[in-house]
Amino acid sequence: MKHLRELIENANLLETKIVAVVKAEDPDVLKAVKRTMEAIPLKSILIGSRDKIESLLSSLDMDHRGIEIIEAGDPREAVNIGVDMAKQGKVQMLMKGLLSTRDFLKGIVSEDKALVGNNLLSHVAVFECPGREHLFMVTDAAMNINPDVAQKYQILKNSLSVAKSLGITGPKVAILSAVETVNPAISSTTDAAVLCKMAQRDKLSAIVDGPLALDISISKEALQHKGITSPVEGDADILLVPELVSGNILYKSLVYFAGARVAGIVAGARVPIILTSRADSDESKAYSIVMGMIMAGVDSSV
Repeated sequence: MKHLRELIENANLLETKIVAVVKAEDPDVLKAVKRTMEAIPLKSILIGSRDKIESLLSSLDMDHRGIEIIEAGDPREAVNIGVDMAKQGKVQMLMKGLLSTRDFLKGIVSEDKALVGNNLLSHVAVFECPGREHLFMVTDAAMNINPDVAQKYQILKNSLSVAKSLGITGPKVAILSAVETVNPAISSTTDAAVLCKMAQRDKLSAIVDGPLALDISISKEALQHKGITSPVEGDADILLVPELVSGNILYKSLVYFAGARVAGIVAGARVPIILTSRADSDESKAYSIVMGMIMAGVDSSV
């Protein structure tokens, strides 16, 4: 898959799904919902202030067909309603609206852990970048600040579930660091070596290699120039970053310097979680919803 617009084609092959938007009185989010509902078989449940939501729907000239509004007075109540609906299977996706990320995720990782179990939630960004022959992923650039090896392994497995939903078989995963040799002074290199062994022992359906610098992860020319042999072959499908800071810099560099398009999803829960930033474009938000529908509509277990 080379273009994000191909996600729409795939989503249109699926049965209708329902997304619950928590605290939906957010015009940017509703614009994305409108754009997505016009493109794919999607219904939405908008949770929040009915008066504010209805006012926004009118101002956006948004068709009420396929939309249900549920009144909720405060963010906590709105999250609880959305989570309960997801637990009962009434909705297949959850999307963050006008509330803090902390309050949104706190409600999802509830005491009974019905939506997450013992899994770690992690963010997976899917990029369409000029000059690249296929879509690729970056994880985790948004949620886990400084994950340990065990957490990185869960982040890896979460990204494989996203790759599977996109129809990528045997994805090539580059465990990123600054160098390609294991150096005890650089913890990301030792983590990478352990992750590769864990993936090998668990027989994951992926090609996992690291530590790898970014250049040889995405450039066959750089790989040849350095004289390094890697099964990723300079053509990674997934870039697993060492921690949030480097991942966030890479994410924003791709968007603002390289002109990349992006869709993002939070994986690891029973239902896909759509967690967009105010800085994301309307197009990016819409593609993120489409990504959620695809993950909800196919078996992405690994």
